[in-house]
Amino acid sequence: MQSLINKEKIIIVDFGSQVTKLIARRVRESNVYSEILSFKEFNKIKEFTNIKGVILSGGPSSVTSRKFPNISTDVFKNNIPVLGICYGLQIIAKIFGGIIKKQTNLREFGKAILKKKMNSEILSSINLNTQNIVWMSHQDKVIKKPKNFKTIASTENSKNTIIEHKNKKIFGVQFHPEVTHTAIGKKILENFIFSICLCKRNWKLEIESKKLIRQIKITTTNQKVICALSGGVDSAVTAVLIQKAIGKNLTCIMVDTGFLRKNEFSKVYSILKKKHKLNIKKINAQKIFLNALKNIKDPERKRKIIGKIFIRLFEKFAKQHSNAKFLAQGTLYPDMIESKSTYGSSSTIKSHHNVGGIPKKMSLNLLEPLSSFFKDEVRKLGKQLKLDKFILNRHPFPGPGLAIRIPGNITLKKIHILQEADDIFINSLKKKGLYHKIWQAYCALLPVKSVGVMGDSRTYENICLLRAVTSEDGMTASFYQFENSYLEEISNEIINSVPGINRVVYDITSKPPGTIELE
Repeated sequence: MQSLINKEKIIIVDFGSQVTKLIARRVRESNVYSEILSFKEFNKIKEFTNIKGVILSGGPSSVTSRKFPNISTDVFKNNIPVLGICYGLQIIAKIFGGIIKKQTNLREFGKAILKKKMNSEILSSINLNTQNIVWMSHQDKVIKKPKNFKTIASTENSKNTIIEHKNKKIFGVQFHPEVTHTAIGKKILENFIFSICLCKRNWKLEIESKKLIRQIKITTTNQKVICALSGGVDSAVTAVLIQKAIGKNLTCIMVDTGFLRKNEFSKVYSILKKKHKLNIKKINAQKIFLNALKNIKDPERKRKIIGKIFIRLFEKFAKQHSNAKFLAQGTLYPDMIESKSTYGSSSTIKSHHNVGGIPKKMSLNLLEPLSSFFKDEVRKLGKQLKLDKFILNRHPFPGPGLAIRIPGNITLKKIHILQEADDIFINSLKKKGLYHKIWQAYCALLPVKSVGVMGDSRTYENICLLRAVTSEDGMTASFYQFENSYLEEISNEIINSVPGINRVVYDITSKPPGTIELE
């Protein structure tokens, strides 16, 4: 993935850590722009202009292996401050001649107590005279620091927990400052960003929205654009932004896939058409999507089939009606990150249908103005644009819709069952005042049936899974802890109201290790 914005930034080099995205979020929360690049992408950089600092993430690999993910030493020749986190620390130690040893008995996972050894700019204004808890997740450790590096802090099982090369502005920390479990983590990152990298607080969404509108005008050069409008916050913000930039040259297309929530298509269409005055054309393609997914069980194939059908429908519309040259999509930064692999195709988490489902050859140029933004940033942009609250405050909804909430084979009957159950669940959350406390909630229909008893009769019907998570940006998430009485109440309501379901279960998996969606 190429650099998305040509401005002052902090680059995060991803070595496969589950919390790499949190580093980018923490930097942006400090009003400094950040980008994530795989180590392979980073090694291709020849021009370091605008890069104010580099953060090396953690990762599952070991520098004690014969082959391991590494970075080019070019960055150290450009006098750019570097901070290595966990595996990133070990990379730094390896490059500069330190000794790293794989541990079998003295591993550190979870909380550890950090003890200061000497002063350092990385610990400026941080009081380490008292016990400070940091969050560890490592097996290898630096048993001998490199020449010209100093030990700044230690833990009981890790002598070189923070190391520093003062002249070269190179720092390494064995723990994870980006996670909330590390109380002093935010301050450490701020010290690196501002005191060491000398960044300015110039990443502000109020300024960015105006820049986006200007950039859209320049990119489209008075040519027509069609926008894939699903009705979710991402595509709606995309459409409103583009409308402000090019006005009547924008045509929005809402495709009824048949995989939306109950009555959702007509309600969203009405709001965007009447309130926001968007030029919207409707396409009913329920049969096309359902036939294309007949007997398709693999989730990656589902996503890619759906993506390709969308593109073909848009291309056909562009030729027949508007002669458009651009296809606009509400693709976000997390979509870009999760749809690419740090190590190769085998490590891709999932193909986002906007990214992984796009054919190699298409007649339209892509326009993705939000591809540098996280979900919470998009909501803030939407608020600035005065997007209707019903759309702005909705839970995220995947482009493939209910198709990825029905693992296994999809049928029209299953879709109708799921729509009814999901409608009951979401309306219940709103009535109980829980909807806005939750990042995302939904029902899924599992590909197994179970035996039940209703009215003294045996039943053999579907299992409905409830999913509800809290999150800041969807990159990590924790399951919402409902009271048992609520789970009992909603379970009874779904089973009693929806023919075809005789059992309800609640998913208590966080992300990681799971993903928010099942597929």
